[in-house]
Amino acid sequence: MKALILVGGFGTRLRPLTLSIPKPLVEFANKPMILHQIEALVKVGVTDVVLAVNYKPEVMASVLKKYEEKFGITITFSVEEEPLGTAGPLALAAHILGKDNDPFFVLNADVTCDYPFKQMLEFHNAHGAEGTILATKVEEPSKYGVIVTEENSPKIKCFVEKPIEFVGNRINAGIYLFNPAILSRIQLRPTSIEKEIFPEMADDEQLYTFDLEGYWMDVGQPKDFIAGTCLYLSNLAKTQPELLTNPATSSFVNGGNVLVHPTAKIGSGCKIGPNVTIGPNVVIGDGVRLSKCVIMEDVVVKSFAFVRNSIVGWHSTVGSWSRLDGITVLGDDVHINDEIYVNGASVLPHKSISANVTEPRIVM
Repeated sequence: MKALILVGGFGTRLRPLTLSIPKPLVEFANKPMILHQIEALVKVGVTDVVLAVNYKPEVMASVLKKYEEKFGITITFSVEEEPLGTAGPLALAAHILGKDNDPFFVLNADVTCDYPFKQMLEFHNAHGAEGTILATKVEEPSKYGVIVTEENSPKIKCFVEKPIEFVGNRINAGIYLFNPAILSRIQLRPTSIEKEIFPEMADDEQLYTFDLEGYWMDVGQPKDFIAGTCLYLSNLAKTQPELLTNPATSSFVNGGNVLVHPTAKIGSGCKIGPNVTIGPNVVIGDGVRLSKCVIMEDVVVKSFAFVRNSIVGWHSTVGSWSRLDGITVLGDDVHINDEIYVNGASVLPHKSISANVTEPRIVM
């Protein structure tokens, strides 16, 4: 089987992290974002993965080479000379996606969920139409484009953008399964699959929806990256609790749903959790308080610091008695001096902060 992952370009929404490495390689729960998707695809028999990019793929290629060897798959980069939207990349990669009659997956690279590919494939094969959209239910559908199905049927009738009146609560979760026949609908030009291709397929009664059970999040921007991490850890606590740090054996007060890399070192008197990930070679000092945050590789958090609702980028340092909060994001190699308060700042790589930052802003 085959899959196409829509990677895109500069990852501007996730800056400053993506100023240092491509978005798909940013670690989500201690592994590259895209690796979560590749692992799930391999489990259902995908052997050909196409990454649709419109920016230099060289860095990704060197990193992903080892995953080709590990999983016995082929990873191909489909590089766009101009951005082709969400449908054009399918046409560009048609020689791979359409090389046989098997269906293929299409994924947005920013999406995290429990990836129900096996169930989705069974459903798709059973209904026999061209396409299946994974749908997630939301509490406020007026903020989204809503999928409207036929009565008592998963067959999609139409789409309603930001409905004023309630027409349903299912929205597009950014994961699809298509038969190669869809390729005849798409020209090699900038095209929106949501606005141009899906309505046509619905009119032809060739599009179905499959409901996602469980969590879902687009993690393409910092606040959603943090929220998505919380959802992922909560799900992990239910499905694979052995991967999380056991409160009974941890050397710190564990507030729940804490994922610590084995190489990390944590001092005494710390309180960590809920919803914290700590990456490789991290050093946490004594008396540190961490909650709802992501600590990347090679970070040092000095004694009695407080980090909440924040992402601390690679090789950074948080000084003693310092406080990060309010969706603060530190890029690569950022150094926060002792006794500094940072609230809602995005700090570009290779900066030092020696004065309080009390309001959300970009620190250049």
